[in-house]
Amino acid sequence: MDDADLALVIALDCSASVSLESFGLMASGCAAGLRDEAVVAGLLGGPTGASLCALLIWSGPGAQEVMVAWTRLSSLAELTAFAEAVENVPRTVRAGATAVGEALLACEALLLAAPAGARRVVIDMVGDGKSNQGVLPGPVRDRLVAGGVTVNGLCVLHDEPDLLAFYQAEVIGGPGAFAMTCADFSEFAEAMRQKLRREIIAARPVHRG
Repeated sequence: MDDADLALVIALDCSASVSLESFGLMASGCAAGLRDEAVVAGLLGGPTGASLCALLIWSGPGAQEVMVAWTRLSSLAELTAFAEAVENVPRTVRAGATAVGEALLACEALLLAAPAGARRVVIDMVGDGKSNQGVLPGPVRDRLVAGGVTVNGLCVLHDEPDLLAFYQAEVIGGPGAFAMTCADFSEFAEAMRQKLRREIIAARPVHRG
């Protein structure tokens, strides 16, 4: 029996194209999205009344780190504490290349270490560039999808306006997978809020009749 409605990994790009200010906007934008009323209701309001969430940051090969470990969210207090940890997350990985495939491998390892089962498993990939080092993301994505994982994407287009096409072809996949965009980091918070809402709503069962 699954112990959570959703297991969600949020993976934030910390490559060289992401400034310290932009990283701060990502962290605060993620936290704001987690505090959104609809997101809170979705994370806590499913059949089990709980979700699992974790946060990692990534850049080039060998530069991935879990910053907020798996946290069971079964109350508003637990969710609030998780959002605060996300908002205050330090940037500890070096600002290197953009290794999307390596980031997906780190997400895969994190999912294997999840403390409980979940009805639905989602990786929330956030990035501002195409993969330029490390393993190719497509085969890793395909393996994750074969294991029942959904990979969604949020593309920040300030440096690469064609990034969405790369994410659609090489990164996202699985049941209900989607990718969203924002023009730059100043718009990140609203885009992340919408993305989390869409992910959480998709994770909730549809009741008919």
